[in-house]
Amino acid sequence: MRAMARSHVTTDGTARTSAAGNRAQEAKSWVMAAMSELVDEGKAEWNHAATGEIELRMLTGEVFVLGEVSVTRVG
Repeated sequence: MRAMARSHVTTDGTARTSAAGNRAQEAKSWVMAAMSELVDEGKAEWNHAATGEIELRMLTGEVFVLGEVSVTRVG
């Protein structure tokens, strides 16, 4: 009887998870850099909310809460 080869599902799944994590981190870095640029240009300001999250306030009135993995518009 032939021995079964190890399943590639775990390896491929791990590789996909790692690649997705890398893309998510790259996207987060890009978004944070863009928001920082808005602050540097005087178009927005940010501070720490009471919850510990970062709050971004645009001069046009929009307010965003920057979570660990999401950005939520609250105003």
